[in-house]
This record gives sequence, structure tokens and C-alpha cells, in this order.
Amino acid sequence: MKIEKLKIEKTKFDINLKFYFLLKYLVKTDLSDKQSSDILKICILNTNVNFKTTTKKIVEYIESKIKTGSKKQKLIQETVDEINSEIDLKLFIFSLKLHMIKDLLLQEAKLKCLSDTSKLRYKDPLSLEYDKITLYSPYSTRVNGALLSLIFFNKLEKNETNFITQDSEEFMKHLSECAKELKIDGVEANQIFMLMFNESINQSIISDSGLDYENRILTVLTSIGLNESRIEKTHDKDDSSTEFDFFFELKNRTYGIGAKRTLRERYKQFIKTAQMSKIDVMIEITLGIDLTEEKVKSIRNHGVFLFISDEIYRSYQYLQDIDGVYSSKDLTLKVLESLK
Repeated sequence: MKIEKLKIEKTKFDINLKFYFLLKYLVKTDLSDKQSSDILKICILNTNVNFKTTTKKIVEYIESKIKTGSKKQKLIQETVDEINSEIDLKLFIFSLKLHMIKDLLLQEAKLKCLSDTSKLRYKDPLSLEYDKITLYSPYSTRVNGALLSLIFFNKLEKNETNFITQDSEEFMKHLSECAKELKIDGVEANQIFMLMFNESINQSIISDSGLDYENRILTVLTSIGLNESRIEKTHDKDDSSTEFDFFFELKNRTYGIGAKRTLRERYKQFIKTAQMSKIDVMIEITLGIDLTEEKVKSIRNHGVFLFISDEIYRSYQYLQDIDGVYSSKDLTLKVLESLK
């Protein structure tokens, strides 16, 4: 079956491209609330005059109120330079209003992440459940943001403005009217806004699960009594290709720990190092979600100890039966000192 070529009309593309440019640049300008409000007032006061008069007034404001030669002045000037018609001015005003409420939507989107984070207080930092919450948090913020944006623009198009405070309702009514007028001109407000909004979300969250896992292990090590200042990240002296995420001494014995959420094939490097290194105790801390009985036996046959999430440890009898394999809940000073 032949699929018809997808085609976007040039006029529709051009107006949405201009809308995205204005939105993007207004975010980059980092205007203060007062500066945004002042520029909006200029636009409102000059509603019934030619767009050139309005842009002239905005430029006068920029030159008098924003530091000459600053990055902010340059960016807002470049933004205003793109207003070359009445429809451009309408796009600018719409973009400015969206810019002014963007942070409200962003904070609302992040509430899901904050709610998830609050659950961590009662979870084991090395558990599968804790890991899942931290791993999914940045994604839940993005999904929450996308869905909130969809709901927001649906309400605007339907002129439903009662979801916000009464003091802000007039502002939202005008925003709703503007959204509906621009839709007739081909502006896809939600889709284009989401391009910018998603970039803002990405800048406001940290998604580095590997580093987060190491930080959680460090927290556990210090909580059981190890001195953080004496724990270092270093390469093995006899096999420089292996890096220990945590290296320390305990009761005159040296300990090297590799910390990886999943081992994949990396455990083979630790096995190689175990055959060459003079380190007293080598440990792999991992969630255990990709461990097989064969991998575990291979690791233990070379004297490397394993600590895995309690959920995985309790789920497989062979893990409990193999000597030298421990639940993450067993990561204590007493156990560390007993490893031979």
C-alpha cells in the first residue's frame, strides 16, 4: 500500500517557525518579571496603532531600561527585530505571555518528581525500589510536563479559564482569545510551546543514574562508619585498566569496590584484576538485575565479593546459597571486616 507523502504548507511552517523563534529567544533573554510586564504593557497600550510604532516603543524601553551592550539587551533587540508585521506582533505578545507563565507550569511539572523524591526517605538506598524511583523521576517530570501542557492549551482553546486564581483570570481570558485567533492562522501552540518547554524541563533536572548510584553507595558507606575523607576513587596499582569507585583501608586491610547498577560484561575486568592485584578485598556492588548463576559463580571463583539489592537477593535461592554473595542490607562494618 502506498502512503501519501506528508506535506506541511509553507505558510503553516513559516508561522510556527516564527512562533518558536520568538518563544525560544524570549526564554534566552531571561527577562525579569517586571521587564516582561513592562514590555507587555507597552504592547497593550499600543494595541490600536501600527506594529512599527509598538516595536519602536519597545526598543526605546530596551535602550533605557536594560544595560547597554549586555547580552540581555542584544537578545531582546534581536527578538524585536523579527516583528515585521501585525501577525508577528501578535505572535510576539502571545509568546511573551507564555514566557511569563512558563515557570508556573514548570514548577507544576516538577511536583511529580518532588512527590516521588519524598518517598525515598523510607527506602533502602541500594534497593531496586529506590533505584526505580530515582531512575524514573526525570522521565516522569517530562511526561508530566507534556501532559500538563496539553491540558493547558486544551483549556485555552475551550476558553476554560476557571482553573487559575480569580486575580489571573483576566490575563488567561486574553491569552485564550489570542490562542484561538492564532490557531486560525495556523499556529499549533501546544506543539511549538512543548519544544521550548521540554528544553526548560531538561535544564532543570539532573538525569545521571550512574552517578546517583555511586552517591547512594557512598552515603551507605559513611552511614556504617567509614570516614568519607579516607574513601577515594582510584585505579588499581597493578592493573591500571580497572578503576575502583571506592577505595579505602579498614583494620589495616585494603578494599576496592566497583559500583555499577548493571554489570553487563564489565565484571570480567574485575575478575582479571583480581588475578593480578595485591588488594586484600575486592567487591562488586550492583542491583543484580542482569546477574545469572553462571556470572555469579564466575565472579566468586575469582575471590570477588558481591553485594546486590535485597529484592533480587531474596528472589533467587542460588544467590542465598553461594558463599560470598550478600544482600545490600548486609553492607555493614562487621561484614566488611569478616570478608577473607
